[in-house]
Amino acid sequence: MRRSPILEVVVRAEFHTLILVSLYLLFAGHNEPGGGFAGGLMAGAAFTLRFVSGGIDELRGAIRISPATVLGGGLLVATLSALVPLTTGNALLEQDEWRAELPLLGTAKTTSALPFDLGVYLVVLGLILMVLEAFGRNGSTPEPADAPPPADEVQR
Repeated sequence: MRRSPILEVVVRAEFHTLILVSLYLLFAGHNEPGGGFAGGLMAGAAFTLRFVSGGIDELRGAIRISPATVLGGGLLVATLSALVPLTTGNALLEQDEWRAELPLLGTAKTTSALPFDLGVYLVVLGLILMVLEAFGRNGSTPEPADAPPPADEVQR
């Protein structure tokens, strides 16, 4: 398959901007539309563009962690953040709010829902990366019809 150099350059230029937008959606999701799911979808779209422009090798170059590790880590973070309130006698998924006065920045506010949203972000991103890996594995470069089978497929 022929690659488009224009598409590759444009995707590489936009990739980091899309990742920043996904992080904005992750952090702004507590007070506005967004959060872990929307941010994860945006990050997944950025990696999908890398996959479309350069194939599976481009995707693997962009993220060096196994997609299953990303998904599993996100599931672990989301589960732990849901269970932590139980250790302090609160209800499952109950959240707290913290405020701090920062010099030059003013008031900074965060909630305990942020780790849960981060876990959801990683689960969504990991799932999209796993789907792209599956597409890349099934759509790898075809071998000629008269080529011998790979060594691991030779029957004994």
